[in-house]
Amino acid sequence: MNILHVKYAVEVARLGSLNKAAESLMIAQPNISRSIKELEADLGIIIFQRSAKGMVLTPDGEEFMDCARDILQRIDNMERSYKDGYNKKQKFSISVPRACYISAAFAEFSKTIGEGEIEVYYEETNSKNTIKKLTENEYKLGIIRYCDSYDKYYKAMLEERGLAYEMVAEFSYVLIMSANNPLAAKETITYDDLSSFIEIAHADHYVPSLSASKVFREELPDNISQRIFVFERGSQFDLLSENPRTFMWVSPASQQILDRYNLVQRVCEGNKRTYKDVLIYHKGYKLSRFDKDFITALCDARRKFVK
Repeated sequence: MNILHVKYAVEVARLGSLNKAAESLMIAQPNISRSIKELEADLGIIIFQRSAKGMVLTPDGEEFMDCARDILQRIDNMERSYKDGYNKKQKFSISVPRACYISAAFAEFSKTIGEGEIEVYYEETNSKNTIKKLTENEYKLGIIRYCDSYDKYYKAMLEERGLAYEMVAEFSYVLIMSANNPLAAKETITYDDLSSFIEIAHADHYVPSLSASKVFREELPDNISQRIFVFERGSQFDLLSENPRTFMWVSPASQQILDRYNLVQRVCEGNKRTYKDVLIYHKGYKLSRFDKDFITALCDARRKFVK
């Protein structure tokens, strides 16, 4: 079916005349007549009844015309959406780990959005989900976090899936806890000091080709007997601020967040593990203006939070 023939048929139906349609379209009348006949032959129906009063739609023609008008409208909308100067709705999407500096960067980025239609998607999740969302084209940008010892695993996976990657931040985890936690007053905190307290942890670690249990054994101190696993940051701050027996390993937090929830941030002696936050996106993807604005805010936040 030739879409140009469909356009001719719609115009004939609108005007009720081959001659008037020919004048409107600035096409010779025999050409339009031939196009209508070819369209009817392709579809196996009679669209118009020729009469002295002009071109009248048949019942099949009425049904066809409803579909034809809808199709042409969709094509018109698609064409307009890609023309220069068309004010189409913009989108920004990113999937990230839970981190105060990333959240702060997102808040600053939101101030730069300005005028015009835009939809923004910001999701906090684990590295597995972030990689999945990018490979399935649900999100344009992602930030994944992993322990430095798994660097080769992640880079091999990203290469295999056609994803580019850039280092955002490298850091060691710190402890946060209530200012009323007995450990908050200690000058030096060790792993042994943590054994009688409750750890708040995110329950979604992921490393390619390694079981989750192996990751937990390698990344979490094995002297902790009580853990509460959470999936979002709101509940973690409530637990930490309300229960002085809790603590959490996190990327460095801002003083603003600490003050808001009456928390303190401490270094644990002997903690040598290094973590990486890595920005990922499809190879060949051209960063939008909003992507660049977010990355700028991200770099600013990293300099303030991650020493």
